[in-house]
Amino acid sequence: MKHPIVLLAICTMLSSVLAAQSIHLLEPASGYYAEMQDLDSKPNASRSELDKISYPTGKVSGKQFIGLEPSYLSQDQVDQLKSFVQYPANSSDQTRAELDYLLNWQEKRTSAEKKRAMEIARVGYWPPLKKDGDYGNVEALFWECQEVMGSDCTVSQYPATMHLLAGVTRDMRIMEFTVKFHLMRPRPYHLEPKLDPMGRVSNPSFASGHTLWAYIQAFTFSELIPNKRKDFLDIAFEVGESREIMGIHYPSDEEAARILAHRMLVLMSENPEFRQDMEAAKKEWSS
Repeated sequence: MKHPIVLLAICTMLSSVLAAQSIHLLEPASGYYAEMQDLDSKPNASRSELDKISYPTGKVSGKQFIGLEPSYLSQDQVDQLKSFVQYPANSSDQTRAELDYLLNWQEKRTSAEKKRAMEIARVGYWPPLKKDGDYGNVEALFWECQEVMGSDCTVSQYPATMHLLAGVTRDMRIMEFTVKFHLMRPRPYHLEPKLDPMGRVSNPSFASGHTLWAYIQAFTFSELIPNKRKDFLDIAFEVGESREIMGIHYPSDEEAARILAHRMLVLMSENPEFRQDMEAAKKEWSS
């Protein structure tokens, strides 16, 4: 007969595996994001000067979220995830192709695309610095839902969903800036002087924070409303693409954010509190 402690360990491990299995699998990369995976991400000696460039020190934003207590992830998981994704070398063939891709967007972007990109840029949920503080601007948590499901998707209609999203997005902000300041990737316009971005951002490029929140919320909503998964992922894709239209993110920033968001949700699903909050939110959508 197995020792009780061993049995407990096995049960805990199986519970974690089953929880992770309950999250939809990550879709493969598509479009240009799939194409760039075939490009060489290693340093290219002919452009070696670019590898000396990192995000400039000075006035930065977002560092106040690093080290905050997460809602669903453990601090060990945050520390592990900060190296889960890596960006291609500044001098690499991949980065050069991505910069050319952004220059092409700069040439072809329409007034309507620029207007929409700026509208998306203004969306964002900023959690309180204290875990038990006021939720903050919770209306922003339902932006994606309103884009897909309509204006009835509100905080007052779905309070348990709001609570879940607030926790998920708190962890997303912690993860976003932990990764950014760990890797210090320069923005595209730091490497390519021909880029004329639609704005400049006071923190490192990798990974894209807008895209990280867009995908982690899309993945969360698609667990609540599975038949709308494609619609939510389409919105998240648009958010990522809007950052390229603006000239402030490389495509690899978006793809890394998509991968990281999914991995975060899988790890969150190992947490009993997350599973409890997810079930409470599901009940709101099944009634």
